[in-house]
Amino acid sequence: MNTIYSRSAASLWLAALAAGLLLGGCNGKPAETDASKTTVVVPGSETKASDSTATAKAGAVKPTGPKPAWGPTIAPEMQAVIEQLMSFKSPPLTSVTPQAARQLPTAADAAMKEMKAAGIPVPPMNVDTVGKTLVPGVRARIYTPKTGTAPFPVIVYYHGGGWVIAGVDTYSSSAQALAEEVGAVVVSVAYRQAPEHKFPTAHDDSFAAYQWVLKNAASIKGDPKNVAVVGESAGGGLAGAVSLMARDKKVALPKYQVLVYPIAGYDQNTPSYLKATDYVPLNKAAMGWFFKNYLRSPADGKDPRIDLVNANLKGLPPTTIIGAELDPLMSEGKTLADNLQKAGVKVDYKLYPGTTHEFYGMGAVVPQAKEAEQLAADDLKKAFGK
Repeated sequence: MNTIYSRSAASLWLAALAAGLLLGGCNGKPAETDASKTTVVVPGSETKASDSTATAKAGAVKPTGPKPAWGPTIAPEMQAVIEQLMSFKSPPLTSVTPQAARQLPTAADAAMKEMKAAGIPVPPMNVDTVGKTLVPGVRARIYTPKTGTAPFPVIVYYHGGGWVIAGVDTYSSSAQALAEEVGAVVVSVAYRQAPEHKFPTAHDDSFAAYQWVLKNAASIKGDPKNVAVVGESAGGGLAGAVSLMARDKKVALPKYQVLVYPIAGYDQNTPSYLKATDYVPLNKAAMGWFFKNYLRSPADGKDPRIDLVNANLKGLPPTTIIGAELDPLMSEGKTLADNLQKAGVKVDYKLYPGTTHEFYGMGAVVPQAKEAEQLAADDLKKAFGK
């Protein structure tokens, strides 16, 4: 089965889509590391196809084959993207090294390919971007709205990729959409990845980046009293863990957190995991591969920063959790939402039927993704008093 989570195929499109933004995947090339550059948005799950001005016309995005056996409820537009992903004929993620996995095509590449096939234009960029070193070893891409008045709210954004693959490029569309739709500065964090850097490096880097933003928001036209955290997949888990660490270390809490199908537990026998043997782009075996590469030992899986569903969740910020139906992480996302509510945290939970992992950020192609992006933006704007 072709489990995808990387991104070398994106390079095939970059020349034509230099200002691109589109979709991402759980894997992909490592994040851009040249801080001196002013960067452009490139495809990622988050460079996914997310901009509202590029939403597909009704009927423009259609699958060519029958629904997959593993996804009888998959939405047509989602299926079309998955078909493009499968057309790359990538080897299973679990059969390659992490270094090779980082070069595989991603769901972002598939969405870009579908956009081209359907004649959907690449959305324009309404943000300025620049790379910056936050602390030694931790870089970020900063997205600043071209319009509006500073100081802006700040969103610290953590990309997906199972702590192993993908990067700020892969997930650029999500970061860009947040900046544009919320009217916020977005700091997309390029945390260090495994297996070169095992747990808790990504978590420590993520918290260090959050602290940097609190201390330096004014230098990036941001308001240090209006800071939220957002993450997808592994990044969703990182965002939740940053809130935990802020609470426990008595650092100012995020104003809000948005967790998009977060990795929120270590139990690989939840109901959704048990259904996910053949899911694309993320299945049960791939999650095992990510854990194996990031964690030092199975004991790390019980650390509250990984096992959020069993952590002390009291006192955390209001939270939006977005779930995908055809995703091994679906069950733990709902459990996390329930446990947050039990702990007295205000939660806005929404499950999107017919979608797979990585759908968020594909708003130009997948209608449910556009709805999810709007939900996140609306909740963040309310939290910021906008």
